[in-house]
Amino acid sequence: MTTPKISSSTNLPTIEAWITDAREQLDEHTESPRLDAELILGHVLDKDRTYLYTWGDRLLTVEHCLTADTLLQRRLLGEPIAYVLGEREFWSLMLDVAPSTLIPRPDTETLVEWALNLALPHEAKVIDLGTGTGAIALALASEKPTWVISGVDFNPEAVALAQRNALKTQLTVTFKQSSWFSAVQGAYDLIVSNPPYIDPVDPHLSQGDVRFEPRTALVADDQGMADIYTIVQQAPRFLNLQGWLLLEHGFEQADAVCNALRARGFTEVETQLDLAGQPRISGGRWLGDD
Repeated sequence: MTTPKISSSTNLPTIEAWITDAREQLDEHTESPRLDAELILGHVLDKDRTYLYTWGDRLLTVEHCLTADTLLQRRLLGEPIAYVLGEREFWSLMLDVAPSTLIPRPDTETLVEWALNLALPHEAKVIDLGTGTGAIALALASEKPTWVISGVDFNPEAVALAQRNALKTQLTVTFKQSSWFSAVQGAYDLIVSNPPYIDPVDPHLSQGDVRFEPRTALVADDQGMADIYTIVQQAPRFLNLQGWLLLEHGFEQADAVCNALRARGFTEVETQLDLAGQPRISGGRWLGDD
């Protein structure tokens, strides 16, 4: 994992040579060694992967090599590629990411799809709890410009990051600091959340990308259900009649989440599957207290 020494232009690699060498180094460290190598070099060159394929015989500069090699070392140490690059695509939006927030994942797009398929008012009020990078809220805003969307997070660094992403994507979403509903006012037609849902003793916390992600955004007491229970109990106070609550959760938690929703009085409770066919998003509709 040593960075190659570059003494002269005659030692400079071509684009394809750097990618090949990086892929070989990454082989035992990631499931997608070539893709990671291409993403790193593309990020450094500010070029897409098509450019890398087309101009693979072009020589890199010393500066490009040094920057790419530095990022490669971080990836070799296990740091998630999204943190290495400082960005991750979600719902076709390129979002800034940072170690203060979870990395947006494709499975969460299942929640976005469900929300977009709901029969909500033209100017629906929507709030994303524990917004992190703002991914869910911004994805919804990109598809529903007439919706009034906001996002909250207890972490001020996450709020600042989400605000930057709103500026970056030029989407109208309001972000502010709040621990779940603590600073939330008004009533909403839709509440969405990807809250912490991992059991504190889950062995997966010491594996893969989650080793680098903030524990507070991953872990919840009561076998990972504590924050979900809090949201389910408090959500009706902030929902309009006919409003919806959609929650992401672990694939083994669907029954517990649905039971909590029904016990609180939600109707039309169901679960939808993620891209791997696992139960990932559960939700229900609020028709008011009996």
